[in-house]
Amino acid sequence: MISKPRGHCTVELQALPSRIGQVRRIVSAHLRYWRLDALIDAAALGVTELLSNVHRHAEPDKNCTVEIVLLPDRLTVSVHDSDPRVPRAHGASAARGRGLSVVASLSESWGVREGTGGRGKSVWFSLRAPVAPGPGAPLPASAPAPGTKGSGGAAPAAVPSSGAAGTPPLAQAPAAAREPAAAGARATG
Repeated sequence: MISKPRGHCTVELQALPSRIGQVRRIVSAHLRYWRLDALIDAAALGVTELLSNVHRHAEPDKNCTVEIVLLPDRLTVSVHDSDPRVPRAHGASAARGRGLSVVASLSESWGVREGTGGRGKSVWFSLRAPVAPGPGAPLPASAPAPGTKGSGGAAPAAVPSSGAAGTPPLAQAPAAAREPAAAGARATG
């Protein structure tokens, strides 16, 4: 199921290899719709790395939610799973576990937000977005969405900045509590 509020997309899935490719295509399609073609490769690679981490490491299940939020100057992609363990970035020369290093190298910033009440976590990354995105992009803050009074919906959660000296933060403000998804991929956004 896909719904399209301006500048927001959510996909619920089980992080299985076949689903990861589907989500990569959904992310790419949304970025094309928002006319953010320049961000497709980085966003697709980043979401692939984060979903691969859920597939390899998340317990007790592989259910997760991918969220894409487009603000006027940045695109943020996050993956929420039910495993409260915080991932660690390994160096680029490590034999395994380079996924977060890849995410760090392609993004403007990245980090981890602990879930509410110890319920999982969200791993996120941000990319700088061009100033003039396309038709599905969010309207400027001063312009209400067509047919609405006000901003056109709830504002996306604030994105924390990276830590000192380029070190990403590992625990941010708690993410909103979310229920794990049922099997398969469902998208809203």
